[in-house]
Amino acid sequence: MIKNYFKIAWRNILRHKLITAINIAGLSIGMTATVLIVLWVQNELSFDKGQPDAENIYRVTSDLSISKTETWIWQTSQYILGDHAIKEIPEVEIVTRLKPKKYDILNMRYGENLISEKAAAYVDDQWFKIFHYDVVSGSIESFFKNPFSLILTQSTAKKYFGAQDAIGKVLRVDTVNYQVQAVVKDNPVNSSFQFNVLVPLAAALTDPRTKNNALIWNNYDYITFLKLKPGSDIKKVSDKLLQILKTNRKDFDGKSRYRLVNIRDMHFENDLQSSAFNHGSRMMVNIFIVLAGLLLITACINYVNLTTARASVRSKEVSIRKIVGADRVHLFSQFMYESLVVSLLALVLCILMIQLSLPWFKSFTNEEFEAPLISVTSWAIIGATLLISFLLNGLYPAALLSSFNPMNVFRGKSLLRFKDTGLRRALVVIQFTISVILIVGTLVISFQLRYIEKIDLGYDRSQVFSFNFPWWKIKGMDFKKSDVVLQTVKNELKRQSAIADISMASADLVDFGSMSSGSFDWAGRPKDFEPSFAPLNADHDFQRMMRLKIKEGRWFNTGNADRHNVLLNETAVQLIHLPNPLIGQRFVHQGDTGVIIGVVKDFHYRNLHEKIGPMVISANGGNGFYIKTRPGNVTAAITAAQEVWNKFFPDAAFEYTFLDGKYNSLYKKEQQSSVLISLFAGIAILVSALGLLGLAAFAAEQKIKEIGIRKVLGARVRHVVSLLTIDFLKMVVIASMIAFPIAWWAMNKWLQGFAYRISLSWWIFLLAGSTALLIAIITVSTQAIKAAIANPVKSLRSE
Repeated sequence: MIKNYFKIAWRNILRHKLITAINIAGLSIGMTATVLIVLWVQNELSFDKGQPDAENIYRVTSDLSISKTETWIWQTSQYILGDHAIKEIPEVEIVTRLKPKKYDILNMRYGENLISEKAAAYVDDQWFKIFHYDVVSGSIESFFKNPFSLILTQSTAKKYFGAQDAIGKVLRVDTVNYQVQAVVKDNPVNSSFQFNVLVPLAAALTDPRTKNNALIWNNYDYITFLKLKPGSDIKKVSDKLLQILKTNRKDFDGKSRYRLVNIRDMHFENDLQSSAFNHGSRMMVNIFIVLAGLLLITACINYVNLTTARASVRSKEVSIRKIVGADRVHLFSQFMYESLVVSLLALVLCILMIQLSLPWFKSFTNEEFEAPLISVTSWAIIGATLLISFLLNGLYPAALLSSFNPMNVFRGKSLLRFKDTGLRRALVVIQFTISVILIVGTLVISFQLRYIEKIDLGYDRSQVFSFNFPWWKIKGMDFKKSDVVLQTVKNELKRQSAIADISMASADLVDFGSMSSGSFDWAGRPKDFEPSFAPLNADHDFQRMMRLKIKEGRWFNTGNADRHNVLLNETAVQLIHLPNPLIGQRFVHQGDTGVIIGVVKDFHYRNLHEKIGPMVISANGGNGFYIKTRPGNVTAAITAAQEVWNKFFPDAAFEYTFLDGKYNSLYKKEQQSSVLISLFAGIAILVSALGLLGLAAFAAEQKIKEIGIRKVLGARVRHVVSLLTIDFLKMVVIASMIAFPIAWWAMNKWLQGFAYRISLSWWIFLLAGSTALLIAIITVSTQAIKAAIANPVKSLRSE
């Protein structure tokens, strides 16, 4: 019986080649897009969930209330907090700390080779009791026996030493030799802990100053993880941590709180001041989950529409089968097997397209997905997609076609219970509603990204690159000596002909994450008013080089005359409500008393997701060198800067970034989303157009005699084309009307994530609707014109 089902299904598929090709092409494209999206979504949702006992592992989060309206959220806490927690809180089984080298680079020498490692971290001796690593060679025990030890990931060991055994190799950090004691497998891509080099925290604590700071209760430098006993009350543990702080911190002001965040929830945190981990977007995950479902539904609609549209063609076949004894179950099974065959053929093509597109998709999303032919997870996703496609494709058409009453068919009665095939029209409207929503999304994201690219940030970032001064090279030097070193390097760089200008200021101007509170004062400040400011340090050349605009007063003069003075930005002036005249008023900046000498116009020192905040600018230079290159001399300027760097800091790697590149990287996820949504919008339009093409071809076939008669009676080609296209175009217009409010709501919600954004103009929606309408006209017209120019004699002769 089953063999017969497959044989009949295969014959029907081969008999209607155009319809089959449209079904398989649309379904395979939709399945491919769905599988790729679900692979990405599954990877995002699985972050840190593979860690053993993940449900009992929590990170201590510190909430610091800065003012009535401002709270800082840090992923860090005090080192000493963990010592008290393990002793005083019964629910805590294990405590471990992590200290990433986030703001500097681990510079190491192996022989004559200088190695620069950005992804390095210090861990204490309890780290591996909570977090699982697969040891390839060496041992964890030997790693902690000597504080000057290293653990490398497998890929890092290969990068450093090639095919040589890494165990026992000695890498020199500053003046200290560190020995590789173990090599571990790289953490999976869905782990937050992507550190290539691990160093015992005991090594950092050999520095007396670091150790003393670790014992201070106002030092939030460490990420603390707790493994709790199963069933522990998280709120009670948080309260006990706070009680420890109250008991031991003598100057506790009641503004600090602790929260415990499970490691499975860390990936989607979006409220941290800064983070050592990469984070995802819950909103984008939800958007792509919906998108995957819509694309698969769009592809399945084609099969349903084309199959039900041909109901009249197959009605006699079904009726004869019923008359000779076939019951409804057998007929239902027959049509379900046809759906299965089409779905399987689409699956074969889908797997081929996945294999071809996966390398690009992995490269574009910067995710390392497993190959779908060897991954159990991938096959589960593919299998689920096949099952959903098979059911969506088969259930309704099979139920409809197996329900015909054979006597009604032979009497010429309507096959369907409703007139004018309303369901198919509704499905086409749904298809194009989805397409128009995606087109609107593509346009809005594209225009927002263009707005971000073109916006005046308030400073000139073109042809400017920066690098950070290696403070660790002058550790222990007093301020005057370090100032001499900085000025010497700056003067040396100034002499390079390829460099147009140079300035020193705080690092990371494009994404300035530093904030300070509680150390500012001015005339008339309420005692309970302690807002936070972004403290920018800059020299006297910075304003001229970066073309900052002065609204009032002046910039810093050369020399030390303005050493204690400050400038405020416009937002800071509005915040503190100083009376006029502003210039010359006293201002205490982090304990240093000076006067306000100027007001600089607001400029964007953070990404456009956030509003410009209050900023205080002081004349203390900074740890960032900013170099503007002469036109056409970018490479020469970089080479010159590197030569100067190597002269002064031969044991440190030269790392630089262009401000333009840094700025663009802030919106990398938005750029990825724009490309992906554009791609999937194109797929939705393509699949919808394929469905229209099939329906138009069928409509032309059904009306072939009517068209022939009209042409014989004098109808022109444009009249025939209008006859075949007008109904389809009406459906696209209706779809657009439904799509517009949905798209407006969705994109307005997305744009709310930007403090500075475009407005949703009416012409964006008109452009999206017109695009869908144009595609529909082109698609349907190909079949309509073909039918209109056909010889009417042939159609009228045929029976």
